[in-house]
Amino acid sequence: MDKIIQHLQQSGPILIASHINPDGDAIGSSLAIGLALESLGKHVTFYTESPIPAVYRFLPESDRMVEEINAENQFQTAIILDCGDIYRVGDAASIIEKIPTVINIDHHITNTKFGNYSLIDTTACATAEIVYRLIKKMNVPINNVIAISIYTGIMTDTGSFRFSNTNKDSFAICEEMIALGADPYLVAQYVYGTYSLGRIKLLNRAIDSIEISKNGKLSVMTVTEEMFDETNTKPDDVDGFINYAKGIEDVKIAALILEQHKNNGNKGTSKTYHVSLRSDETVDVGEIATFYGGGGHSTAAGFSIESPLAGIKSKIFNLANKL
Repeated sequence: MDKIIQHLQQSGPILIASHINPDGDAIGSSLAIGLALESLGKHVTFYTESPIPAVYRFLPESDRMVEEINAENQFQTAIILDCGDIYRVGDAASIIEKIPTVINIDHHITNTKFGNYSLIDTTACATAEIVYRLIKKMNVPINNVIAISIYTGIMTDTGSFRFSNTNKDSFAICEEMIALGADPYLVAQYVYGTYSLGRIKLLNRAIDSIEISKNGKLSVMTVTEEMFDETNTKPDDVDGFINYAKGIEDVKIAALILEQHKNNGNKGTSKTYHVSLRSDETVDVGEIATFYGGGGHSTAAGFSIESPLAGIKSKIFNLANKL
């Protein structure tokens, strides 16, 4: 950590980036470290290939995140957050790889340890927890904007402190963030308490799509481009849907198959899908995701695959035979 801090103190323009389809931890940790560096006089650019989900746009400064960067930008350092490998940032990976120094900050056990510097802590509840420690080590005062970013990252990645990655530090850090200005009620209202009518309609279709394996131990939810069109919604509206499939009695593994927005093929042809996996802790879905070129945690992981939908479902349902 000391070497990373020393480098950041000397660095010129810095790019902050996280994974495609960013969640609360990706956005919160990105904003927190970026704003902390700006307080030290650094020039910072925030990047995300995917739009910020509507439920996280309440976060101060989130509107500064850009969806495009180019090779002409003269960044000296890139900080990549919450990504198991550099390609999780999306199409900009090839540009980021050319930046002189890449710093990798993450808590996924499947992290490939890419970059010039790696700050990986698989015991951390969220990347936001690691960023919190980095900011404290840098002796940067945490203002209310940084506090709400860190709080949101930890709260969402622990499922409101319900998931198995919740630890004592989760509560201790969040208590400190509340004291520094984070409002738990405000965050909860935006993240969980306010939905568009379209999102409710999309959820209804997603729940109707749920299929259960013959032994009842695996559930599969599917969300397609057609569903988005019918409900006038976007991929970021799917955030949290997989928990409905995971919460079904006796289910050990839940999968959410999400058709990617960039698909161009005709019906019946191979398309690209992102598969999110969740487990009840008895199965290591991180290992499954890694097999298909993805990654994550033992209880929450994912991968992308190009295949006809029927082929993906067949692969997933075959997992039930081992449960």
